[in-house]
Order: sequence, then structure tokens, then C-alpha cells
Amino acid sequence: MLKYWTTRYVSTLFIGLLILGVFSLWWIRHNTIENRLTLMEYTAAETADRIGLTDRRNDFNSFNRRLDDRAKLLQMKKPPELFITNLNGNILNARSPHRGRLPNEHPLQSLKKIPAKILDTNETIQKVKIDSKPVYVVKKPIMFEGNQAGWVVVVQTASQVTNVNQEYRFPIFLLVGIGLLGWIVIYFLSKKIVKPIQDVARAASQIKDGNYDINLNTHAKEKELYELLTSFEEMTSRLSHLEKLRAELLAGVTHDLKTPVTSISGLVQAVKDGVVSGEERNEFLEITLKEVNRLQRMIEDLLDYNSLSAGAFSIRSETCHFNEMVEDIVHQWKMTQNEDIDIEVILPRANIYRETDPLRLQQILINLFNNSYHSIDSTGSITVTLTENSIDVQDTGSGIPEKEQPYVFERFFRGEKKKLKVRGLGLGLPFSKMLAKALGADLVLKESSLQGSTFSMVWKK
Repeated sequence: MLKYWTTRYVSTLFIGLLILGVFSLWWIRHNTIENRLTLMEYTAAETADRIGLTDRRNDFNSFNRRLDDRAKLLQMKKPPELFITNLNGNILNARSPHRGRLPNEHPLQSLKKIPAKILDTNETIQKVKIDSKPVYVVKKPIMFEGNQAGWVVVVQTASQVTNVNQEYRFPIFLLVGIGLLGWIVIYFLSKKIVKPIQDVARAASQIKDGNYDINLNTHAKEKELYELLTSFEEMTSRLSHLEKLRAELLAGVTHDLKTPVTSISGLVQAVKDGVVSGEERNEFLEITLKEVNRLQRMIEDLLDYNSLSAGAFSIRSETCHFNEMVEDIVHQWKMTQNEDIDIEVILPRANIYRETDPLRLQQILINLFNNSYHSIDSTGSITVTLTENSIDVQDTGSGIPEKEQPYVFERFFRGEKKKLKVRGLGLGLPFSKMLAKALGADLVLKESSLQGSTFSMVWKK
């Protein structure tokens, strides 16, 4: 991944720098040529303003020196040639031998007269060919006492004007430096980003092999990486907890199924062998029937949960009078208990009507009533409160330990106290929560403390 993204980032960077570099070099070349031509034009204009026909020969050397200085300023290897002509184009000045120039160094060096095609045009700056060699020519008129007396012509070969190699050095060096710096920065930033992802990948591989003992460094400054690491760590913790529940479930289901089967087998064998008779025989048969019912309920719980998880169940909604329905469910559940239970129903003054499946709602409330019943003692009580958008089931039991509260809706989870007190598979609350969602509501643990717990079924507004 590091190689993949670094290669693409660097390729993108260098393509961008290449495009920028080509444009920059074109711009430098264009500006440099414009500046050189402007300087040649300025030199021609200055010479034309200062020179006089009577003393021009005394000023030729100073004009040539000025050309040399300005050529150095614009980094031209050879200075442009300056010619002073009369109106007919006849050259009035000549290069001095001591300047070290050969006669064939310039296309116009050996000329005695400027071609008429150069002087006859109105263009100040021209690009023409002299003896098949391209040159740039700049001309300015020499004015004397209001009349034109001649021309100042500044000539430079096109190769000298367009030779800007020295101007390219700095931008090329700058672009190469930016490219290398960008590559280094991209490499280390990518490495920093990739490392936590690699750690997560290695951790995922360990989890695949069944090792849930993962320790990730979640101190990432990037928000997205921090969320990834913390979410993965929470997922690992959750998977570890579910694996623990799975092991406990296997042991619990084995025990809970084995116990009634063993009891049924022993009781039936005693009746069959004639060990008991009369009233004792009937008592054994009654106990056997209770164990069979308990075993049947456990199997039904598993079947119902699997059906609900697979979506193989139906919801038959109808408009229900919630005030009456909640009272009926509470009354029916209370009548099935073997002892008198203090359960109170609080109803609103206004009648509440809502679309729901009464059978599924009854399953949810009975599960909540059973949980509350198992958590209270003989002096405890249960309160059922109906509001427009919720049904609360509150008990005065010992509450759910804080460390167990996040897992009360997990499949097969059973609290430490409940494991010792009540037989079951730990599917009641998860099953009820799934049913509540199917009815367009949500089942939540509203609060729990040493004074009791409150579960609330809340409908979406």
C-alpha cells in the first residue's frame, strides 16, 4: 500500500511539476526575449536622442561600450551591433579593430549599407534574414533641428536573443528541489498513515486465527485514523466478549438441557420400576411435566429467536386501544404466577390508539415482567407506566451491575446473579429488542441502580 500510493502521489506531483515547469520555462523565455528587445529599442532611442551628425564619430566608442554593458546585464554572450546610417542607409560608423571582433562575426559586419527593406517599413522591431541568417533589428530615426538626419540601427542575431539557457538554471533547480522534497514528504506522510492501517490488518489476521488479545496504539492525531483504531479495538473487545459468551452458552445450554432431561429420565424410570406409587407417583409425574414444559420453552426460545433473526416471521398490525391492552396483558400475566405479585399499572387519562401487533407486544411485555419478577424479592413491586410514546416497566429489585449494563441486549448474555437464580438461554431481552424494532419501536434500559431497573419501549414519533 505504501508503494502503491507513494508511486501515484509522486507521479501526480511530477506530472504537475512538469506542466508547471514547461509553462514557467516558456514564460521565462518569452519575458527574456521581450526584455532584450526592449533594451535594444531603448538603446537605439537613447543613441538617436544623444547623437549629432557633427560629433557622432567621437561618441561611437562610448555607445559601443554602453551596448557591451547592457548585453552583460541581460546575460548575452555577445553584445548587439549598433549602426548609424544616413537617410539612404549608408553606414557611417565602423567597429574598431581593438575590440577583437572578426569581420564575419555578424551578418551585417561587412555591410556598407542597411537593406532598404529594413528602413522602409514602419515597424520599429523586426525579425529578418540577412544572408539566410535570422536577426532581430531595431531602428530609430535620428532627428536634428526638427528634421530626420539618419537612422540608429541595433542588430542582434536571433540565436543570441533567444539564448536563455542561463535563465533556466534557477527554475529547473527549484522544480527539481520541490519534486525531491515533495517525494520525501509524501513518502513519510504515507508511511505514517499506512502504519496504523497495517497494524489493523495484522490485528484482523490475528482475529481470523482466533486470537482476540489485540493491543493497538489508538493515539492517532488524524480523526479518521483515530476512529478506525478505536472502532476496531471496540470491535475486538466485543468479539472477545461474544466468544466468551459463546463458550458460556455452550456450557449453559448443555447444563440447562441436560438437567431437565436427567430429571425426566430419573422420574419416569422411578414410576416405570414401581419405586413410587399412589400420591407420590402423581407428584413425580407432575414434576416430570413441569420439566418437560421448561425444556419445551427453552427450545421454543431458540426457534423463535432464529426465526426472528432470519426474518421468517410476520407482523399483523392493527389499531389497538393501548390502555385496555396493557391492562389485559398485566392481568393475564399476574394470573399465571403462583404467588401474589405487587404490580401497578399507571395509565394516562386520554385513550391511546396505535398500530401494532398485539401478540408481539404481549411477548415483549411478558419478557420484561418475567425479568422484573426474577430481580425482586417478596417485598418488591413492579410498576407499568403507559405514555403516548412509551411503555415503562420499573421494578424495585437490586438492579443490574454497571459493568453488565452494556451487554443486557447481547445474545445469550446472562448476569452473574441470574445465572445462579434463573435457568434460561439469555435470549429474552435480545428477542424482545428485535421484536420492538419490528414494531417500529426500540427497547432500551432507561436506568438501573441498587433501587431497581427501568426498561422502556419507545416508539418513534
